[in-house]
This record gives sequence, structure tokens and C-alpha cells, in this order.
Amino acid sequence: MTTANKITIARILLIPAFVLMAIYYGQSVQRGQPLEWQRYLAIAIFVTAAASDGLDGYIARRYHQRSRLGEILDPIADKGLLLAGIITLALSNWSYSFPLWFPVLVIARDAVIVVGAIVLRWMVVDLRIRPSWTGKTATAAQMIALACVMLQFNPAHWSLHRAGWETTIDFLDVPVAIAGFFTLISGIGYVTGGLRRLQESGHGDATR
Repeated sequence: MTTANKITIARILLIPAFVLMAIYYGQSVQRGQPLEWQRYLAIAIFVTAAASDGLDGYIARRYHQRSRLGEILDPIADKGLLLAGIITLALSNWSYSFPLWFPVLVIARDAVIVVGAIVLRWMVVDLRIRPSWTGKTATAAQMIALACVMLQFNPAHWSLHRAGWETTIDFLDVPVAIAGFFTLISGIGYVTGGLRRLQESGHGDATR
């Protein structure tokens, strides 16, 4: 096994360690006695895992260690880390947690993309799936929102009152909303692109 693949596997093994520390910290918040060292450790594990993504990619290119196994494991590690962070910080009782609609949207989009890719590869032999700019922007926005929530950087709150309706918006709601917007837009883009490929290949026409 190549060094690059070993690093990728190590990144996958760091995911449950991050989830565990994030849950422990949430429990300490719920008890009213936040153990900040647990949050810092969760952040350190996440940063280490995220940084290893660039390291294994560099080693694979620099020392010609690209492999079929690496092509499979690398996206699993990347998406697994991101989804684990989003889901854990939605279900854990941190001072600020992701609203439930956010992980549902992210998971639904990724599920649609995976199922759509399988269908397209089955029906369109020469299919090549390329990441779109909206997809890359959505991933970057998700990472920024995740980083802000892990840092608990929430310096402002705004109260809205209108016709007997009242709500409070936190500063952290803004990066989460931006990430949710691009996640939705990218999902729509992938679906419309897939339908277009099916139509161009003739699979969208009625059969006689």
C-alpha cells in the first residue's frame, strides 16, 4: 500500500475520533459546564484530518503514487469528514448547532448526485462527471460554515419583529444560510445537467 493511501486511511480513522470529542463537548455544554479543551481537541482533529487531504494528494503526485484505491478512498474520506462534521454539529448540543434543515439538505443533495451518477453511468457509457463551479463553491461554503460553528464565532444577534411575528437571527446563521443556498443551487445544477445528458443521448425520448 502506498504512503498516500495510508494517509487517506488515517484521515478516515480520524473521523470517529472527531465525532466522539464533538459529542463529549456537546454533553458538557448540556450539563452547563462546557469543557473547552474537548472543543479544541475536536477542532485540532478536524484540522489535522483536513490538512492530510492536501498532504496525500501532494505525495501521490510528487512520488507517482496515484492508484485506483486512492481514487476511491480519497473522495470517501473528504465527503465523510465534511458530512460527519455537519451532522454531528447539528445533533450535538453546542452553544450554536447547525439547524436540522442544513444537514438534511446536504445529505439529500449528495444522495441525488450519487444516485444520478449511477444511473447516468449505466445509461450513458462515455459519461464524464466534472465538478461545477457551484459545486465547488457549495463545498467551500460548507467548510467555512463548519469552521465558524466549531469556533463558535457568534458575536452578534438580531431580533426581527413584524406583525406579531418575532424571531432572532444569530451571526452564525449567515454563513449557514449562504452554504445552504449554494448547496441547493449546485444540486439543481447537477440534476438539470444530468437530465440534459439523458436527453442528448436519446434516453429521454418516448419509446414506441
